[in-house]
Amino acid sequence: MFNDQTVLITGGTGSFGHTFIPMLLARYNPKKIIIFSRDEMKQWEMAKKFEGDSRVRFFIGDVRDRDRLYRALDGVDYVVHAAATKIVPTAEYNPFECIKTNVIGAMNLVDACIDKGVKKLVALSTDKASSPINLYGATKLTSDKLFVAGNHYAGHSSTRFSVVRYGNVMGSRGSVIPFFMSIRDRGILPITDARMTRFMISLEEGVELVWHAFEDMEGGEIYVKKIPSMKVTDLARVIAPEAKQKIVGIRPGEKLHEQMISAEDAYYTYEYLEHFKILPQINNWDKDANRIKDGKLVPDGFVYSSNNNSEWMTDDDLQAWISQNREKIGAI
Repeated sequence: MFNDQTVLITGGTGSFGHTFIPMLLARYNPKKIIIFSRDEMKQWEMAKKFEGDSRVRFFIGDVRDRDRLYRALDGVDYVVHAAATKIVPTAEYNPFECIKTNVIGAMNLVDACIDKGVKKLVALSTDKASSPINLYGATKLTSDKLFVAGNHYAGHSSTRFSVVRYGNVMGSRGSVIPFFMSIRDRGILPITDARMTRFMISLEEGVELVWHAFEDMEGGEIYVKKIPSMKVTDLARVIAPEAKQKIVGIRPGEKLHEQMISAEDAYYTYEYLEHFKILPQINNWDKDANRIKDGKLVPDGFVYSSNNNSEWMTDDDLQAWISQNREKIGAI
C-alpha cells in the first residue's frame, strides 16, 4: 500500500513516530515520509537517526495552523494523525490549549486533507475518549467524531478518515513503566488505587493496528485492538519486587479502569479475531456490508474495559517484555 507513496505523520517526533517510521521504512519503500511537528529540537535529534535517507523529510508546523497544514499536505497520499495534547493534568489546567490542538487541529486537518486530495487518514485515539471524565478524553471523543463525520463532510471527494483507539502504551515516554523504573531505588512506589487496571499494548502493536486500518477502512470506522490487561499493583511488583506500595489517591481526571468500548457503542460494534470495530452511526453506515465484512455484532450491553478483559498479562510476560525493550523504555 505504501510503496512509492508519500506519507505524512503529524506529531511525528513522539513515541509513535519513533516506532512507526523505521517500521514503515523496513517493510515498505515509500516515496517520502514527512514528519510534521512543532518542536525543532526533537526534529533535529530525530533527523540524526535517518541521516542519509532522502525519503525522510521534516516539516516544522502546528496542526493549529491551517495554512501550514495546506502547504505540508501538498502531494501527500496518506496521513497518520498522532499530534495531540495528551497529559491528563496538563489538559485539566490548560483546557483552551488542549482544545486548540485536539479539536481545532482535527478540524483543520479534515479540511486540509479533503482540499489537498489525500487518499486516507488514520487518527490515533485513546481509551479516554470512551465515556470521558476528563477534558483530554472529551477533546479526543470530539476529535474522533470529527474524523468519522469527515467522511460525510467530504462530499464527492474520495478522501477517507478512520480512527484507531488503544490504551496504555508500554514503555512510552511519561507512562507508568518508565516512571516506576526511575524511582524504584527509593523503595516506595506510589499507587493511586489498589484496584486500578490498565490495558497493555506495545508501540509495535499500535503501528500494526494503524496499518490494518489503512488496508481495511471504508471510512468512519474506529478500530480497537484486543490486548491484555494488568493490575497496576502487579505491574509495580514485577518492576520493583522489594519496594513498598503506597496508596496516594486518584489524580484529577484519572479513571480506575481504562475503557475502549462503551455499552452505548455496543449497538454498532463488531468483533473480529484480533480487534473490534465501532462503525459510524451516520448514514446507516453501521449496517454497510463493506464495513462489517466478516464481523460479528457484540452482545447488547457489551463493554470493553481493562477490568472485565478476558486476557491478562502475566508477570513473566511483562518481565520478558522489559528485558527485551530495556534500552528504549522511556526514551521515546
